[in-house]
Amino acid sequence: MSPFSWGIIMIKIHKNTLKDLEFPTVLDQVSEYCITEMGKEKVLEILPFASEEDILPELYRVKEFTASFENDNRIPNHGFEAISKEIKLLGIDNSSIDEAGFRRILTVTETTHELLKFFKKFEEFYTYLQTYSENISYTSLISEAIQKVLDKYGQVKDDASPELFEIRKQLHRVKAQVNSSFVKALSQYLQADYLDEIRESIMENRRVLAVKAMHRKKVRGAVLGQSKTGSIVYIEPQETLDFTNELSNLYYDEAEEVKRILKSLTAYIRPYKLLLVSYQDYLVQIDVWHAKAKYALEIHGVLPLLSKERQLNLIKAFHPLLLQSNKKQKKKTFPQSITLHPENRIIVISGPNAGGKSITLKTVGLLQLMLQSGLLIPVDPHSEICLFDRVLTDIGDNQSIENHLSTYSYRLKQMNQFLKSCNKNTLFLIDEFGTGSDPELGGALAETFLEVFYEREAFGIITTHYSNLKLLANELPFATNANMQFDSRSLEPLFHLHLGEAGSSFTFEVAQKNGIPYSLINKAKKKIERGKVRFDKTIANLQKERSELRKTSASLKTEEEKAKEESKQLEQTNAKIQQKLESYQELFDSNQKLIAIGKRFDVLSEKYFNNKNKRELIDELFKLVLQENTKRKKVAPKEKKVEKLKEQKVLKEVERKVEGIRKRKKKEKEAAAKLPPPPPKVTLKIGDKVRMIDGKAIGTIDTIEKKKAIVNYGMFTTNVNLSELEKV
Repeated sequence: MSPFSWGIIMIKIHKNTLKDLEFPTVLDQVSEYCITEMGKEKVLEILPFASEEDILPELYRVKEFTASFENDNRIPNHGFEAISKEIKLLGIDNSSIDEAGFRRILTVTETTHELLKFFKKFEEFYTYLQTYSENISYTSLISEAIQKVLDKYGQVKDDASPELFEIRKQLHRVKAQVNSSFVKALSQYLQADYLDEIRESIMENRRVLAVKAMHRKKVRGAVLGQSKTGSIVYIEPQETLDFTNELSNLYYDEAEEVKRILKSLTAYIRPYKLLLVSYQDYLVQIDVWHAKAKYALEIHGVLPLLSKERQLNLIKAFHPLLLQSNKKQKKKTFPQSITLHPENRIIVISGPNAGGKSITLKTVGLLQLMLQSGLLIPVDPHSEICLFDRVLTDIGDNQSIENHLSTYSYRLKQMNQFLKSCNKNTLFLIDEFGTGSDPELGGALAETFLEVFYEREAFGIITTHYSNLKLLANELPFATNANMQFDSRSLEPLFHLHLGEAGSSFTFEVAQKNGIPYSLINKAKKKIERGKVRFDKTIANLQKERSELRKTSASLKTEEEKAKEESKQLEQTNAKIQQKLESYQELFDSNQKLIAIGKRFDVLSEKYFNNKNKRELIDELFKLVLQENTKRKKVAPKEKKVEKLKEQKVLKEVERKVEGIRKRKKKEKEAAAKLPPPPPKVTLKIGDKVRMIDGKAIGTIDTIEKKKAIVNYGMFTTNVNLSELEKV
């Protein structure tokens, strides 16, 4: 177990429940987004948490990881090769890790260090990831020790020890002697014509001469082989043998010294074994969050509201597997909205098969498991979800071949387990409740089970065709009937859950739609109790009427909204017209006032024209001014200031708009400057065939006078500006 998983409480859940809700399939899809094998293994082992203290941080970490894909501070790469083998070797005394192993250890330590630095630097963005990362105790001693011994290619450095440095120095010297002696022998025997055309080759990792078989005794050295035909003998010349033997000894010494250095380095790293375990676990956990975040993006997963109250309110919830499947086939997926709370604890869904009852039930269960496993889910962000200690399911045909149990026996065994463990913190999901036995007897037993679940205040959803269960749900105060909507005419499913009423199975209607003769259907109706037929028919009729009422209600609501919108628009139009009328009235009153003043001034002007009496004119004008001023309202300094501020605001707004126009004009001018220059205009002359720009009729220029031309179109002539013509 990882040191970071201590104390985590997992939900009490049976493996069959996980299988029923297809939770392992979701984990398979999530694991595809892991970039390490250990990450994939850890994802496939995920189980739902029971405690909010464990779930919330996990969800927030996945949410932070999801956000990192869309911002500039993207989380660095966390890829690594597993060091499980190396960790095991560190637990064995006197063991030694090879160069490749140390290279993997270095990658793990360096990657861990880079991530820790990143989360520390951006802790305000990645709060929960940083909080988790603080549990890692990092030391640079491991990386420094490895880097002191290994180069960037993962090979032991020459200066890893003084002995190795001396050995490799001698190796370089002896290699040079081997090469020079071989080249000398090659030249000597080439001149003597003892060598084949290929001259030399490599045998047993040594350079050898390709000697013609007839001259093999003339060449001194060790025979290391011959060609398939026997025409060539491969000989290592005597001149290089002594140096080659010395080289072999040096290679042996080098290998022994490298082993000693790696063993010493292993001993130095051994005390840090647990630290390396924590580094690897940390990177695996990062890979799990990365995969969860990628999957969330794929299914449009979000973090809903986690409620401390006992309530489940899923809004526009999608089944993730169905969503993925339909997306590949380019089909539409229908979301469901469903609510459970203390006053609506149990929902009984009824209606025909193939309407989406089971999918609705599975959607609720699967999304609950996903959320409690730290996965974001495809729902509306305003959805609310509470946590459950147990999730119990009975879905599908679970006939047990191993234990020789029939479907009904198996289901009774399941019910027994439900009765033992069901409480108020339980979510139970049962598909086709009560089926598998005699309808009346099985229905009665199912009714009793449902009453027990109800009394224990458990939350649950069941699907059924049994009328007695529909009646019970209608009678219990905190239980609700629901049905999957069907088109009343075509009987095609609408994939929409409607709460508040039971659904008819539409048994005979579906049979008739599928071509069963009406005579047989009528005969079947006579074989069953009249009350059951009437009951099912009544439910079917009520469903149809309810469907019609909903359509009418929706239509009326739409019409009401349209009327409100039109009324609002009329009010706005009326207000605008009223405002304009008031403005025109003010303008009219102002103009009338100016006209009256103008008339009085005209009278004074005429009077002065006749008598030339200035004093009288001034007195009359002064009286006129005083009269007008008495009508004016005196404005307080504060009001003047407010008016001035308003004027300044208007001026600023005007300046802003003018500046915007200037910028736009400037951009248009710059764009025009970038355009290629227009083609040079052809000089027109008498006799040219021309037409009006953007015109179609073609004529001939008869005469040109200044900037105008007379164009002959055959039936008529016209006088046109040269600038409006183009040559054809």
